[in-house]
Amino acid sequence: MSRTVSTAELRRRAVAAQGYAPRTRRGRPAEVAAAVDRLGCVQLDSISAVERSHRITLAGRVGSYPRGTVSKLLGQGRIFEYWAHEACLVPIGDWPVWRRRMDERRSHHWFGPVIDRDPELADRVLSEIRERGPLGSRDFEGARSGGMWGWKPARRMLDALWTAGDLVVSGRNGFQRLYDLPERVIPDEILGAPTPSEDEFLRALVLRAVRARGVLTEYGVVEHNRLRGGTARIRPQVDALVVDGALERLEVADGGPPVLVATGPWPAGSATAAVLLSPFDNLLWDRPFAARVLGFEHLIEVYKPPPERRYGYYVLPFLLGDRIVARLDIRSDRRAGVLRVLAHYPEPRVRWGARHEAGLERALERLAATVGLEQVQRADLGVKAASLVAPPSRDD
Repeated sequence: MSRTVSTAELRRRAVAAQGYAPRTRRGRPAEVAAAVDRLGCVQLDSISAVERSHRITLAGRVGSYPRGTVSKLLGQGRIFEYWAHEACLVPIGDWPVWRRRMDERRSHHWFGPVIDRDPELADRVLSEIRERGPLGSRDFEGARSGGMWGWKPARRMLDALWTAGDLVVSGRNGFQRLYDLPERVIPDEILGAPTPSEDEFLRALVLRAVRARGVLTEYGVVEHNRLRGGTARIRPQVDALVVDGALERLEVADGGPPVLVATGPWPAGSATAAVLLSPFDNLLWDRPFAARVLGFEHLIEVYKPPPERRYGYYVLPFLLGDRIVARLDIRSDRRAGVLRVLAHYPEPRVRWGARHEAGLERALERLAATVGLEQVQRADLGVKAASLVAPPSRDD
């Protein structure tokens, strides 16, 4: 008979599993790779109004780390980039698991069967990279008259070959991917590992998601991995993992859907951090669960017209301990060297006090260090300042 837990216990477990650093520190490349491994995958996003999402996410765990670190780790075959939750940084040890998705998407790319439709172009792209080394889409740009190296066909082919596992991302020039052959980047013992069966694939993804997140519903597992087929697809594997003793299914005192936790000790981690989260932070991927356990209605409003936004363009939730206590609309003014807080919205049930203010000051200092800015400037609380357009980051 399954035991029943409170939402407070689930909240503490979910936050502790994220591994947020409780204090300002400097992160090393090995710690960045270890954080990717712990989280299972780290989402990438091109918006740089504050900083690239993955840098905010990783710095919240390991501290400010040198630019170029992620590109070096990709080129050394210590992590790889692939479609997990979205486009993500993924632990290199998980390459064999994701080979199954690569095989499936070879003929089911969002642009259609790109490789099968134009095998000559595929061969020429691969030959160019084989001969010249890592290349980006710009290296294949040609006259836009529809010729062999027209920008659109070449870029689609690069994406299709990467999605199929015939190319890997070996680094980035700014935020542009550099593609290379897998055998020049991925360690041989990992590259040569067998592709899992459907059952092995699902079992591995379920275990990885639950261990990485600390606690998840079955829906949360599906969302973590963007799995087609919904919870019905994974339920047989979840049931088998529960019977085998790898997972435990718990009832929750609020009467909502049961949750899954890994057996054994609780995740090692702090629930005392003061950290500003990327809107795409792993903690927030399952929005219904965030509302249920954190009491937080997560909104991402970057794609909304300005009149429809409640809080702002690029809004970072502020986590203090095991609760999200505010959200801040922030911009990086890189030319002036200033991190600007345009608006600050405490959560409705939070009585803002000295503890919150002190934690926020620490979190803003940490974020400024991550971006590489010297000062933090705050507008009057609750008053929006004029929006600033920050230039894109030049490195990862």
